[in-house]
Amino acid sequence: MMTTLLSAGCQTGVTVTTPTDPPVTGSVSGTSTPAPTSANTVMPTPARSSIADTTRQPVWLRERIQKILAEEPANPPVQVFRYLYNNQVVYYETAPCCDFFTTLYAADGKIICQPDGGITGKGDGKCSDFLQKRSRERLIWQDPR
Repeated sequence: MMTTLLSAGCQTGVTVTTPTDPPVTGSVSGTSTPAPTSANTVMPTPARSSIADTTRQPVWLRERIQKILAEEPANPPVQVFRYLYNNQVVYYETAPCCDFFTTLYAADGKIICQPDGGITGKGDGKCSDFLQKRSRERLIWQDPR
């Protein structure tokens, strides 16, 4: 089967040849499409875990995650990232939606500030340099629901 596709954006014709029947004898000349196999040709993707690495999470963070899971699922899903900020390990919890504040926690679980979100999108103003100074981002957890 021979089909010509035209793209309005480029005004270029593209010819696509799709074999519909196997060759009667011998091999197909030129480039051919390999016959399907029963073998898996795509690497399987492991199921997403709700908690990426529990061994490195502080107890307070595991408790916070359980509290989030006890609530209605947010849209977009809540995520927790670990960063280095002012030479300290910190944890950043995304907002469940829209005009809510995000939360930045110290390694011991105390709230440092709310770096962004809210009606203005600028957070509570207590760590306005966080978004510029953070480094070593690592997704720690994402709500799988």
